Amino acid sequence: MEKMKMQSENLVDVNVEKIAKLFPNCITEGKDEDGKVVRAVDFDLLKQELSKNLVEGNDERYTLNWAGKKQSILTANSPINATLRPCEKESVGKDGTPGGWDSQNLYIEGDNLDVLKLLRETYLNKIKMIYIDPPYNTGNDFVYNDDFATSADEYLQNSKSYDEDGNRMVQNLESNGRFHSDWLSMMYPRLKLARDLLTEDGAIFISIDDNEQANLKKICDEIFGEQNFICQFIRKSGISPRLDAKYVSVENDLILFYARNINSLKINKMKMFNDDSYYYSDKHENRRGKYKLNKLDRGSISYSASMDYPIIAPDNSEIYPGGKKENNGWCWRWSKEKVEWGIKNDFIVIKKSNNGLWSVYFKQYQFVDNNDKPIERTIPYKNLLIDNYFNEFANKELNDLFGATYFDYPKPTNLIKVLSQILTEKNSIILDFFSGSATTAHAVMQLNAEDGGNRKFIMVQLPEKTDEKSEAYKAGYKNICEIGKERIRRAGKKIVEEIKNASITFGKNRKDVKEMSVDERKSFDKAINMASEKLNQEDGLKNLEDFMNQADRTIPDIGFRVLKLDSSNMKDVYYTPAETPQASLLDLVSNIKEDRSPEDLLFQVMLDMGVMLDSKIEKIELSASKQAFNVNDGNLICCFDINLSEEDVTKIAKMQPLYAVFRDSSMSSDSVAVNFDQIFETYSPSTTRKVL
Repeated sequence: MEKMKMQSENLVDVNVEKIAKLFPNCITEGKDEDGKVVRAVDFDLLKQELSKNLVEGNDERYTLNWAGKKQSILTANSPINATLRPCEKESVGKDGTPGGWDSQNLYIEGDNLDVLKLLRETYLNKIKMIYIDPPYNTGNDFVYNDDFATSADEYLQNSKSYDEDGNRMVQNLESNGRFHSDWLSMMYPRLKLARDLLTEDGAIFISIDDNEQANLKKICDEIFGEQNFICQFIRKSGISPRLDAKYVSVENDLILFYARNINSLKINKMKMFNDDSYYYSDKHENRRGKYKLNKLDRGSISYSASMDYPIIAPDNSEIYPGGKKENNGWCWRWSKEKVEWGIKNDFIVIKKSNNGLWSVYFKQYQFVDNNDKPIERTIPYKNLLIDNYFNEFANKELNDLFGATYFDYPKPTNLIKVLSQILTEKNSIILDFFSGSATTAHAVMQLNAEDGGNRKFIMVQLPEKTDEKSEAYKAGYKNICEIGKERIRRAGKKIVEEIKNASITFGKNRKDVKEMSVDERKSFDKAINMASEKLNQEDGLKNLEDFMNQADRTIPDIGFRVLKLDSSNMKDVYYTPAETPQASLLDLVSNIKEDRSPEDLLFQVMLDMGVMLDSKIEKIELSASKQAFNVNDGNLICCFDINLSEEDVTKIAKMQPLYAVFRDSSMSSDSVAVNFDQIFETYSPSTTRKVL
């Protein structure tokens, strides 16, 4: 029975808990009147979170401070007037078609801080996994220059996320007095925004080296909550030692792993394929896998008289549990009937031990249980990533695709794949806002090909210009985004080729699975993982021809929609009408910038309304010169043409969308404008109507 509290609830604790959920970075340690360490609220930080201006304060407490920390909080919370503009010609369809627009993957060009702010409303609590490999703070790397103390003119000049030299980043030299502070001020607001995007059971992985590992962990403890720290992965980054090391050869880097909410986190386990303890083979290996031997008898802890009986040895002698006929507290693990079944079905091994006495063993197979039913054995993943995650593998992957590397320290796809396998389900969204060479996108497509998943990626990368002396520039790649997009195109094409080649190879064999050798079966399983879910063995082993007939349906989405960060589609008067002179108002025919297309307006509406940017979009012809956009099969209909007639409006109303959005003053006449609401009331009264 639960004991009654017999007192009212402590509202202070309740309120602190609410603050902790909304602002985990504002929870710290303090002391009560008895000197005991208790949970406390950092009110200075809380004031900063709730203020549009810089808040001063310098109370002593346990926290990580640096020059610019409060400004970085202000930076994270500051609004921006920006949008994402679609670029269909650089996009790729889900089947690899250039210019295709049906992919659910996104490639976004722009300053990731601004992009995260734009994504926040639409993707709030929707991202299952974030992986980032931010610039390491080694004394020569660049950090983003986040300066919000700019005029409107300066903002518009920088609205494309880079300056006239194509680069909005500044070099953070070790000689800089703010060496650590600049790096922390760059990371802090991005991580704050990233946390908001994670699902309740989501998590973030951050690659880092020793230079900022300690500081990064402290700001992650603030932002995500110390209790949500899962582990620190140690990745062996190179195969060979660094002979040029000044002191010791550092051969690893680190990956911090934080959950959004550790109580909701679900960790997948690793499928056990190559456990060395399963080292015996028999004629059943193709289906059951290898096996190990376990003694069938056990000691007195679980003695049962019904399990104490003789088993007949090959020489017709009797074998008793524990080696003695008299009751000694030992018994068999299996019943007599189960042992008879085990002998008949080759699950029992009877052989002499080193002492010359007979012993009875049962076979524990990899892929079936002790009743010969298929199972999937799993073990936890380890935090030591030491075998297949070297930088050399990443360099080889880029060389295979491009004939050159183009990046100094790319990460291998195996690394992102294993992190994805630890955390994600087959329909998860994965975000990388330091996309670089687009390893994460490559890994997501590869993993989908191997397990039949439909994971979606969102890549974000600043269009940083390549050095004119670099091999990338000489090859025609003027900025990093061009390399990343081309890598995805080439990787997708290669994945499709591998799937089709596997299908052709095994299709020619026309051999039943159960007739394959061990090596053939291993290759076959690999091919199936590349193109389909594993065959359902409980329904019987299917012929390869059945599998090949379905192979084309298993090719993953290898495309992406390209979106580019830019200033808002709306003119200044839209945001600051009070500051616009009357003369300017008279000159404004439209509040929309002249160089913006209907597609640009569509994506700004989607962002503002929280509609997923990978949503299905169809163009609908209303008349010879008028068209509308149908988003998600009628959930949203947008029309940004001018001079709309009553017939145009009626066609849209008859579609009965949940939301309909039009351009302001888009009606052809006052009569159409007057009848607009009446048309919707007649055909679709429940539609919410909006105008830009």
